[in-house]
Amino acid sequence: MQKVRTALIAGASGLVGGHLLRLLLKSERYSQVTSIGRRELPLIHPKLDQQVIDFDHLKNFASELAVDDVFCCLGTTIKQAGSKDAFYKVDHTYVVQLAEYASKKGVSQFSVISAMSADASSLIFYNKVKGEMEQDVKRYPFNAVHIFRPSLLLGEREEQRNGEEFASKLMKPLSKLMVGPLDKYKPIEAETVANAMLEAAKAERPGVHTYVSNEIAVLGTAQ
Repeated sequence: MQKVRTALIAGASGLVGGHLLRLLLKSERYSQVTSIGRRELPLIHPKLDQQVIDFDHLKNFASELAVDDVFCCLGTTIKQAGSKDAFYKVDHTYVVQLAEYASKKGVSQFSVISAMSADASSLIFYNKVKGEMEQDVKRYPFNAVHIFRPSLLLGEREEQRNGEEFASKLMKPLSKLMVGPLDKYKPIEAETVANAMLEAAKAERPGVHTYVSNEIAVLGTAQ
């Protein structure tokens, strides 16, 4: 029988993070769930400890990271962030700092959402940042690192992302035609990604694991 554990989630106000937070609170695996973010969420639960923090000063909140499993769902877009530098800060700096401080607090597992096209050697800025983030997170001595590379995410967002909404409307009807090598490019429900993150953590497989979108879909729909 697995011991009851504690979890921390960063980015619970996002599309995947919102689903994942609800799953963590529902799961008997976790006795307490800490959510860190820039604003308080309209959610009250006996297992939930909300901490409003400034990610520019994450070190000041390092004591909150003394948990078993950390789930990082931080992410933005260059347009939403306002500049490449601001995007890099959210999608790389904050994520890697979270991994650094978590490892120092003895966190066992670190799970993070990346992107299907992550590649540190890419000439495309977005892909390069995601790839560098993955490389840097892998440097820390967690018992397990789980990296999730979803395709286009489906679901209702709080903030409007016109480009992604257009792509969703275009790609969703075509998804049934995407078989074989194209399977990993199918749009995927954010809730499925959240399910996969929880399932991977429950398995407690040591080492570094990277899940591409079609593998996430299988893991996230497992019974």
